[in-house]
Amino acid sequence: MDSTGMKFLGESEWKRKKHGPEYRRQWRKLHIGIDSKTLQIRAVQLTTNNVSNSQVLGDLLDQIPQDERIDSVYTDGAYDTKQCRQVIADRQAHAVIPPRENAKPWKDTKSSSLERNELLRTVKRLGRTLWKNGQAIIGEVWLKLRCTALNY
Repeated sequence: MDSTGMKFLGESEWKRKKHGPEYRRQWRKLHIGIDSKTLQIRAVQLTTNNVSNSQVLGDLLDQIPQDERIDSVYTDGAYDTKQCRQVIADRQAHAVIPPRENAKPWKDTKSSSLERNELLRTVKRLGRTLWKNGQAIIGEVWLKLRCTALNY
């Protein structure tokens, strides 16, 4: 799961660009969920640029039928929230989310919080290079995401 920004011309904006002062372009965010094995797009949502990635994760996962098993959800640190981890756990999936750069341990005792706190300790002990091993999967998904955005 991830998102990318998309710039597009608003209504009559091409006329202003051609004949008058240039105005700011409008931005939208394309949130997308891709199967890392097949590279098929499984979920997609277009939002305004002020909607965060973590706000739409539940909607994206809801687009995948409940009877289809999700093994793991790979995301970036923007999804390192209790809400995201709970939404992923509700689908009986494993959350593969690196802690944010300034992450602090969570105080509650939910299993998702305990797992994240253990991960945070491991990252602090071994460093962020630990995540480089899993970057190949995320890189393939990002390539698909960028190609999709370029086609719209």
